[in-house]
Amino acid sequence: MHYFEETEVRARLRVPDLIAAMRQVMIEFSGGKWQQPLRGVLAQYDGFFGVMPASGESMGIKMVTYYPGNAGSALPTHMAVVALFDPRTGEPLALMDGRYITEMRTAAVSAVATDALAARDAKVLTLIGAGIQARAHLEILPYVRKFEEVRIWNRTWERAERFAQEHGIKAMPLEAAVRDADVVVTATSSQQPILKGEWLREGAHVNAVGAARPGWRELDDAVMANVVVVDSYRGARSESGDVILSGIAPYAELGEILNGSKPARANETTVFKSLGMAVEDVAAAKLVYEAGK
Repeated sequence: MHYFEETEVRARLRVPDLIAAMRQVMIEFSGGKWQQPLRGVLAQYDGFFGVMPASGESMGIKMVTYYPGNAGSALPTHMAVVALFDPRTGEPLALMDGRYITEMRTAAVSAVATDALAARDAKVLTLIGAGIQARAHLEILPYVRKFEEVRIWNRTWERAERFAQEHGIKAMPLEAAVRDADVVVTATSSQQPILKGEWLREGAHVNAVGAARPGWRELDDAVMANVVVVDSYRGARSESGDVILSGIAPYAELGEILNGSKPARANETTVFKSLGMAVEDVAAAKLVYEAGK
């Protein structure tokens, strides 16, 4: 059984293929074609250890750690390993580094949501947070929309300025960065709401990828009062502080929008609350395994 180091995973994971795979797996998930229990999470010291199995067209498990205290150190905040199996025989097929898979599949699912929910002529992108997910979204979202302006804000202003200089975009104060933006990405480790609904222009789209614990939030109640789409109803109601604490009922799963069972309502202000799912990791791992065959 081969182990794929991160360098091999990077070489094999192509963004257009990954976006297509994420679109397909979201449709399959909402169509009941995958088995996926809730993520098991153990608190360890100042971090979390998650176990995420899934079985459908592929079968596998991701073991992932999240240690927010690693930010700014030599270690990433998220680290992971994905094991891939043959769902028909149970044969172990491959083991691979899952850090890059986690990074890229998250942004690829946001791209699928953006393509389905954001205005076709979206021109302004705002990134809230200047970490790994900001970089991934900056790389992947232009595959589905042609942005003419990209803005960034980070709680540590120096990091926002450095990110902006590295990528040729604009560092701006938070409210100013959000006002009149067409697409907003919240990718922070915040445990309290940082995005206010009053700042969003009508018809904007939000991809919210942080706050993945029941007591954490990135979005205030006014943001959550819009059309909220989730990756999984069950996951959102169990794990998303933004959903649980606001008391809202999600409008749809992303897969239901993609398969046409619920209309996109893309002319309204929309929020995609992404928690990340094992089905995404397993589908991405299959892409890595099969690349070059």
